[in-house]
Amino acid sequence: MKDNEHPFFRPLWRRIAVVALCVFWTAIEFYNGDQLWLTITAGMTLYAVYVYLWAYRPPPLAAEPAPESVVEPVTPAAKEKE
Repeated sequence: MKDNEHPFFRPLWRRIAVVALCVFWTAIEFYNGDQLWLTITAGMTLYAVYVYLWAYRPPPLAAEPAPESVVEPVTPAAKEKE
């Protein structure tokens, strides 16, 4: 499982919240004028938009276990039919 397939990210509002946090942090770095951190956070924001909003595919739900095959007891009457 990759990190973006974690069940935490299944609801859309959580993925939007992560992207919004990155946008907010990028805006703070832009306001402060720190070019290095602005570049880093802008890259994180673009990556988050791509991974969590654009290309997100929800992981499959846990598959239900297959029912065990039922083995019927062999009776003398069933042997005669064969």
